[in-house]
Amino acid sequence: MSSVESPSPDHNLAALLVSSAERHPALPAVAVGSVVYHDYAALAVRVAQLAATLSAASFLAGERIALVARNSPEYIEALFACWHAGLCAVPVNSKLHPSELAYVLDHSGARWAFVDASWHATLEGRNGELPSLERVIGFGSREYASLFGDARRDEPAAVAPADPAWLFYTSGTTGRPKGAILSHANLSAMSESFLTGVEPVAAGDAILHAAPLSHGSGLYVLPHVQRAAVNVVPESGGFDPEETMALLARWANTRFFAAPTMVKRLVAHRALGDAPLEHLASIIYGGAPMYVEDCKTAYAALGSRLAQIYGQGESPMTITAMPRAMLAAAIEQDDDARLGSVGVAQVGVEIRIGDADGAVLPLGEVGEVLVRGPTVMQGYWMNPEATAATLAGGWLHTGDVGCLDSDGFLTLKDRSKDLIISGGSNIYPREIEEVLQRHRDVAEVAVIGRRHPDWGEEVVACVVARREANAAALERELDALCLEHVARFKRPKAYVFFAELPKNSTGKVLKTVLRERVGNDKRPFQHTRSP
Repeated sequence: MSSVESPSPDHNLAALLVSSAERHPALPAVAVGSVVYHDYAALAVRVAQLAATLSAASFLAGERIALVARNSPEYIEALFACWHAGLCAVPVNSKLHPSELAYVLDHSGARWAFVDASWHATLEGRNGELPSLERVIGFGSREYASLFGDARRDEPAAVAPADPAWLFYTSGTTGRPKGAILSHANLSAMSESFLTGVEPVAAGDAILHAAPLSHGSGLYVLPHVQRAAVNVVPESGGFDPEETMALLARWANTRFFAAPTMVKRLVAHRALGDAPLEHLASIIYGGAPMYVEDCKTAYAALGSRLAQIYGQGESPMTITAMPRAMLAAAIEQDDDARLGSVGVAQVGVEIRIGDADGAVLPLGEVGEVLVRGPTVMQGYWMNPEATAATLAGGWLHTGDVGCLDSDGFLTLKDRSKDLIISGGSNIYPREIEEVLQRHRDVAEVAVIGRRHPDWGEEVVACVVARREANAAALERELDALCLEHVARFKRPKAYVFFAELPKNSTGKVLKTVLRERVGNDKRPFQHTRSP
């Protein structure tokens, strides 16, 4: 698609739903737990009714509506209704602090907000602080039900391919979050790339939305609606391993998106042995590193049902992929290097590794991952300076550090901000994390840098142990493990033990928070070493 194409209903993402409803009206479209909530014909009617109400409310094309809620069936119909009416959805992490949410609502200029019950009273009480926010509507409320009348907007609004469809706000772990503008064309390309290169989907298949609809799972609504699959929302509205496995008994050929921490919890759950895994088509994981040992453990429990994707809010779910067959081959060949990669470029995506000036580096050299393709965002909302820097030279500068091999496999080292420079040497935390994760008593680990007066930074390992363990003894064992597998200067100079690591809503470890905690910890470390 080209941004100069004339506006058309065919460019609108809501056309995917209209088409599936015409082809498969009786197939289930949305379910809550094991119960069908809407078939495709009913969902299309609901969306057209809500879109008619939005169109009658004097919204201008492209204006924003926020969705702030745990997963629910209403979330999906509201999302498509925004697009159907030619508006831009702003799905927001429902776990934000009220002040963080207020920033996103104010910055995006959202006029309405669809919310769950837990957010309704909070936002109603802050209306005066948010001048653009005119109306807060609770999913499942009488007010929400009143939006569905006899009027319908049967044809989606005409949009240009580059028109905004979704404002994806970054997590904001370093400063204020930025809103990545994802267009109708961006998300259409994402959907096609998934179906072509990651997972085939057939009419009647199922996707289980155990991860938040405001993030990756919500983006995967699109390819599944495109293929007339059923979107299953757990009754809990989130991820519960036992509930997830129970739902497999109801829905055949099910797949779902998961953070690696979710996969680990699923594999470790006692109910896995009784789950009908023949109904599980695949788990697509991403959003954080899946360490090699964790991947092997998951594969042993689940078989060839694992696929990996790597993407960012700026190129949603679509930079590289390692489909099921590719991942299974790496396991069978005992190829840890390939298993530790994030796969190859997805359909239509170009990748290169650049130096500090953006110049292309040779294969095997480590630098910043640069991306170009139809899924790359239009820019950042109301932030031209950040847009210019991130899209410099026509490439998305991801801020991730990695290298490419001769077969096109991308191996991520770390975020550029997570790189540790100690004594003038570059140290990539993930390399050390992979080693530490091998120890039987390590449940989770994150490696960070801490300021040091002589060496610039020192390596610190933040560890969650599987069971009660003697800290000094475990440190000695971990140190020996590092000396066996990595250069001496890379090994941690200190170990800090946590009951759990701080994470965001997608399961990504918040290393910024860890650096603050470890940096502010004035207690002496007994096992501090020179590099």
